[in-house]
Amino acid sequence: MRLPKSLVGLVDDGIIEKVVRPLQSGKEAQVFLVNYKGNLCVAKVYKESTNRSFKHRAEYEEGRKVRNSRQQRAMNKRSKFGKAASEQAWNRTEIDMLHRLATAGVRVPQIFEYVDNVLIMELITNGNNEPAPRLADVSLNAQQAEVMFKQILREVIKMLCAGVVHGDLSDFNILIEGEGPVIIDLPQAIDTAHNRNARRLLIRDVKNLTYFLSRFIPHLRHTRYAQEMWGLYEDGKLEKDTELTGRYQEKNKRFNEKALLQEIQAAAKEEAMRRQHTGLSKYAARRAKKLEALTQNLERKAESVSPSPSPSQDRPDRKSKPRSSHRKRRNRFKKSK
Repeated sequence: MRLPKSLVGLVDDGIIEKVVRPLQSGKEAQVFLVNYKGNLCVAKVYKESTNRSFKHRAEYEEGRKVRNSRQQRAMNKRSKFGKAASEQAWNRTEIDMLHRLATAGVRVPQIFEYVDNVLIMELITNGNNEPAPRLADVSLNAQQAEVMFKQILREVIKMLCAGVVHGDLSDFNILIEGEGPVIIDLPQAIDTAHNRNARRLLIRDVKNLTYFLSRFIPHLRHTRYAQEMWGLYEDGKLEKDTELTGRYQEKNKRFNEKALLQEIQAAAKEEAMRRQHTGLSKYAARRAKKLEALTQNLERKAESVSPSPSPSQDRPDRKSKPRSSHRKRRNRFKKSK
């Protein structure tokens, strides 16, 4: 059995007593069954960036910050040091999210230790001291699928109440233990307060679940649980025990051009006052000039808008229309005959 170097190091240092066998390998990490302090546990070994197959990583990292400003600048510049720091931050996100969700009451694996890019966690079992199967590997009837969907949806609601969206939730990232579903694989999880993709990713997560379970419960294909959930969350009405109906109607949001114009005017005035009291750089001066030009253009457009004429005004008066010269010549020709 070939082991990653980081896992071999933990065995040599005595942190892990024995590597029993590999459990599975995913696009982000390899998972091994190990003996840790006399108990069977799981060791998750994160893959290097060159060996990962996770796509569109930037949309998950939006809004993520680290406390060290020097490290953050290096990550933004994508330097060699910044790339290494970005990898560590990506892995640390899963640890932070696991602690955060466990505090919120979401069923996730318990963390024991994180050393040298290896995360040692609780082993989720099926009640017979065997590793729990994934949702994708379980066969269900319609009644069992209905119960399972409600349980998973409840965990998703708890996550959203904690301000977290999984981002890659599917039947492959849910383990089924004796008491119900357990959410795993969270390095790509996002904070709803700092990521603009949160709603879209939540809808995709729930769609993955409904698509898989609709083979047992066909009516799930026509539900809109994610949209309903997000609407309640935006209005501040979503609670951990909120009962969803699966029905949702989009709100019609009208564009208020006048309010937008007022906001831009207020921002332009504030910028002009600040420019009078303090000196500005060339960049700030150009920015203020563009803002002022934008305000003037919007004012001209608002003034040029006029009510549409009535149909009676558009239709010309036929009686007052002068005869063409061609008609006059034709009449003259008839009289001469």
